[in-house]
Amino acid sequence: MREDADQIKFCNGVKIGVDIRCLLGGKRTGVEEYTLNLLKNLFEVDKKNNYVLFLNSFTAPKINLEQFKKYSNVEIKIFRFPNKLLNFLFWYLRWPKIDKMIGGVDVFFMPNINFGAFSQDTKLILTIHDLSFEYYPETFSLKRRLWHSFINPHRLCQRSDKIIAVSDSTKSDLVASYGISPQKIEVVSSGISERFEEITKNDSKLIEVKEEYKLPYKFILYLGTIEPRKNITGLIRAYNQLRKIKNSELDKYKLVIAGARGWKYEKIFQEITTSPYQDDIMMTGFICDNDKSYVYNLASLFVYPSFFEGFGFPPLEAIKCGVPTITSNTSSLPEVVGNGGLMIDPDKPDELYKAMQGVLLNKDLQGKLKEKGLNYSKKFNWRKSAGEFLITLKGL
Repeated sequence: MREDADQIKFCNGVKIGVDIRCLLGGKRTGVEEYTLNLLKNLFEVDKKNNYVLFLNSFTAPKINLEQFKKYSNVEIKIFRFPNKLLNFLFWYLRWPKIDKMIGGVDVFFMPNINFGAFSQDTKLILTIHDLSFEYYPETFSLKRRLWHSFINPHRLCQRSDKIIAVSDSTKSDLVASYGISPQKIEVVSSGISERFEEITKNDSKLIEVKEEYKLPYKFILYLGTIEPRKNITGLIRAYNQLRKIKNSELDKYKLVIAGARGWKYEKIFQEITTSPYQDDIMMTGFICDNDKSYVYNLASLFVYPSFFEGFGFPPLEAIKCGVPTITSNTSSLPEVVGNGGLMIDPDKPDELYKAMQGVLLNKDLQGKLKEKGLNYSKKFNWRKSAGEFLITLKGL
């Protein structure tokens, strides 16, 4: 049985390198959300170890580095090599060694897979979020598939001394697909930011956000990256079926698809343009991080019918905001939502549309989902995640 995170006695003087290249884009998708929140809580709870953040960017990085500079035991090492050149050197020559570039460390932590080379005596901790690129390669662009091929996640996992899986589902996939020993993998669930909460209806910012994104009065919400793996075409088809019922109450609900474009999004846009209800399907584009909680709170129903998730932040964020939620019964999503959401088979649009109909027309069910979702979301906490990471570190 693992030690309680609050009672762990940390080792003194361990020097830990951290790869923060995944934060270069300045966005808050799943990996960025994970990295920023885990690091913030690590730095707040651990004052005995020293951290060196590794960043390489030929151009000015979009990330705000000031948020890390306030911690006395955190140092930032920035390099200005062309990324493609440095990645080629990592891949082809296995040089330079990142741990040597940043002055030498005892342990190096990669919050996501990436190009890299390390000295043999440097311990490596790697977080694997999911193996979607192995199970659903057709949902990735050719460029992205080549990126994964060159990085070779399987080899990176073999090189790692410890692997952090963000869910039991991801751990099972690592064992089944890569043959990794279960003893090498620690499951450390992600947390959820405190900014996601139920907001009172008289909060003036609700109106501001509603107007900024031109949101309708009643709507079904999807929020996430616009890409095939999220099964947005299935959601649009289910919405079409919902509207075909010609129920006066259901006809009041628009469909809002929010989030930044990913890869292979063209067919999703085509699905919208061919929908007989395309005028009632809205796309907001990227939602500012500070506005997400308000967008969730404005929604009548949140739907996330993804085919595959290593963790899946959006449905957890939605239930924590008190929004009735429907999500898939696959991969990690049952772990993330538990009894706080309604589960459907993402391969069956009929099942999804009937679930949407059932929730929207049943106030009692909406209330029960809201109550259960708010309670279930309490088990996810970034401080707890940080403590469990430190326990994993101690076990090296």
